[in-house]
Amino acid sequence: MERTDGPEPADGVEREGAGAVESLDRPLPEGVRRRVVALVAEAFGGLTLTELPPQLRQYARFTPTRRAKFAGTAMAAAVESAPVFRQRIATLLREAHTELAEAIEGGSPPAAADPAEVAALAYVLRPAGWVKLVEAAGEEAQRAHAERVGEETERELGRLREELAQVRAQARAEAERVRAELEAARKEADGLHRKLRSALSDVRRGEAALRRVEGELESVRALGTAQQAAADGEARRLRARLAEAESALEASRRAAREGRSVEDMRVRLLLDTLLESAQGLRRELALPPASTRPADTVDALEPGKMTPKDIARRALSETDPALLDQLLALPQAHLVVDGYNVTKTGYPTMPLEKQRLRLLGGLAVLAAQTGAEMTCVFDGAELATPVLLAPPRGVRVLFSKPGVTADELIRQLVRAEPPGRPVVVVSTDREVADGVAKAGARPVASALLLKRLARV
Repeated sequence: MERTDGPEPADGVEREGAGAVESLDRPLPEGVRRRVVALVAEAFGGLTLTELPPQLRQYARFTPTRRAKFAGTAMAAAVESAPVFRQRIATLLREAHTELAEAIEGGSPPAAADPAEVAALAYVLRPAGWVKLVEAAGEEAQRAHAERVGEETERELGRLREELAQVRAQARAEAERVRAELEAARKEADGLHRKLRSALSDVRRGEAALRRVEGELESVRALGTAQQAAADGEARRLRARLAEAESALEASRRAAREGRSVEDMRVRLLLDTLLESAQGLRRELALPPASTRPADTVDALEPGKMTPKDIARRALSETDPALLDQLLALPQAHLVVDGYNVTKTGYPTMPLEKQRLRLLGGLAVLAAQTGAEMTCVFDGAELATPVLLAPPRGVRVLFSKPGVTADELIRQLVRAEPPGRPVVVVSTDREVADGVAKAGARPVASALLLKRLARV
């Protein structure tokens, strides 16, 4: 259908004027945004090349699916910032969705209609009260998400309770084994004490015999020189026997001391292991109270409790690639990568296109291994022309808009996350690291990611 750049319909102008006083005070819900992009992609083909904004003309020959995939952000921005383009799209949507559009503009959307569909049409048509329809769709999506999270939490709680019962049973069995070993060690120590008392008795008898021999030696010494030599030999023999007895006694004493020390050390080590295991389980498996009060809903850290960041970094150094694996293993972890900061640290001599492809290939493998959400941000100022890049599976690729740096885009992504979600930002830029750390994210150096990707 051919169109010209003639005047827009009067009813489109009136609706634009009526809707101009209304505006959203928060970002468009993600489900509504995706539906808006899909509707615009469908109606896109009904416009001529001259009716399209300049930034969208390169996508005129795309299919609706590819148009939504590659030009989704640009189309959403054009709908928001180009009223004439939006009015043209609205006219096409009124023709394609006549009944629903009339119901929305009449202020009575069907109760059975999809809230996201209603909100997306209202966002494009801009009838009176369209903001309330968009906000209602966002609240419905949040409610559904909260229900899913609650169900997942209940399942996880049940699993943790089962694991706790298993750990307790294992701890009881280990305690019984330790008590049996302790009893055996005590019996062995009693046997060593008896042997020591017997050795001491032998020493006392040997000392008495030595005194008796020395008396006899004195009496024999008077008999003559010949008998003195024999007596001296006997005395030396007796002294040798005494030295052997003393050596045996000392060896027996040393063996008894070492035996007690080793067994005591083993028992103490086992007891310390059990105590520290119980304390670690008590800290890491702490359950919420049975009843929740209003003050409990305030997001804050209580004294003595550890955050996911503290748990993840308490054992590994900042340069160990395993630290990144620990951080990405946290529930719902989100990895945000300062793209050019990483590539110019790891392989600065390559062209920018090859830098991007090499980094995104490594991130795709890492995403498949960890299952974590990943977003790679590049500075749009480095681009001479728009990049036609198909993001790899599991990796979101973003370029900053003109006038916005990649650092600011990273901070916006961190601020967009809900408080408490584990967010890891990879950048060597100290200003970026400090900024995201204040926002609650965990900064890591680019070299750490490069070491981890080298293992992929």
